[in-house]
Amino acid sequence: MREAIATAKNARISLKDSVIVCKKIKGMKVEKAKRFLEDLINKKVDLKGKYYTKASKKILEVLRNAEENAKNKNFDLERTFVKLAKADKGEKFIRPRSRWRLRGTEAKSTHLTIILEERK
Repeated sequence: MREAIATAKNARISLKDSVIVCKKIKGMKVEKAKRFLEDLINKKVDLKGKYYTKASKKILEVLRNAEENAKNKNFDLERTFVKLAKADKGEKFIRPRSRWRLRGTEAKSTHLTIILEERK
């Protein structure tokens, strides 16, 4: 089975939200996954009463990158599925505040990975 991979490092989105959305699109066909994410962004479909728009936008961006990588490898997009969609903990960094404060706020990030697979 052939694979196409796309990643996003240090995305400024919530890890919890990303994990929920990634679990939902895993195993879907690429077109169905794209339609589902667009419906989440446009608030036509919800997951447990929430829309997760910020996470959905970033995951859709990574999914489109993976789809372009699959096109470059001459995949048949009718038979292409999301093999793996995962969100991992990214780096923490300190967002500075004024010079009188000792320390700014700690901002967190998320690593996203999507692997597409062409099935027979």
